[in-house]
Amino acid sequence: MSTRLDLSQLSLMDALDLATLIEIEAHERYVNFAAQFGRRGGLDPGAFFLSMAENEAKHGKLLSARRRALFGTTPARLTISDLYDVEAPDSGAPRSSMSTLQAFELGIEAEQKAHDFYADALPAITDPEVRALFIELRDEETEHVEMLRKAIAQLPASASDEDEDEDDYNAL
Repeated sequence: MSTRLDLSQLSLMDALDLATLIEIEAHERYVNFAAQFGRRGGLDPGAFFLSMAENEAKHGKLLSARRRALFGTTPARLTISDLYDVEAPDSGAPRSSMSTLQAFELGIEAEQKAHDFYADALPAITDPEVRALFIELRDEETEHVEMLRKAIAQLPASASDEDEDEDDYNAL
């Protein structure tokens, strides 16, 4: 984005559009990462990134439905070009030799990045409804970080290996 959005001027509709765009961007990035890795079988980074893409898509759909319920078909004022990387990991972050543990850690960084965006935006938000939405979204990102930490705790010791052959990915 060439100029930063003036967050103090966001309406609730704009905030919902921004949050939806953040989820769309993260979904697309995770899909690209999953395609980059492919599936090696079992517990692997490609499978992890695909599951993250699915989660971002679900969250984006929920935000879109909420927006439609409140504002109908009113055209959005924001577009993807108004967005800079908020949630998705940096495009160069994944590596073909990445272990599942490293992929999960990258997911934590991405979710923390989104949390920090919403937390850092709060001081500029004056509209009470927009503040409430950003607090809700910030807190959801905290839940995502915790979900990933719990998943990491359940990983087998081999998850830190680069080329793992575990078949228990779905057990997480």
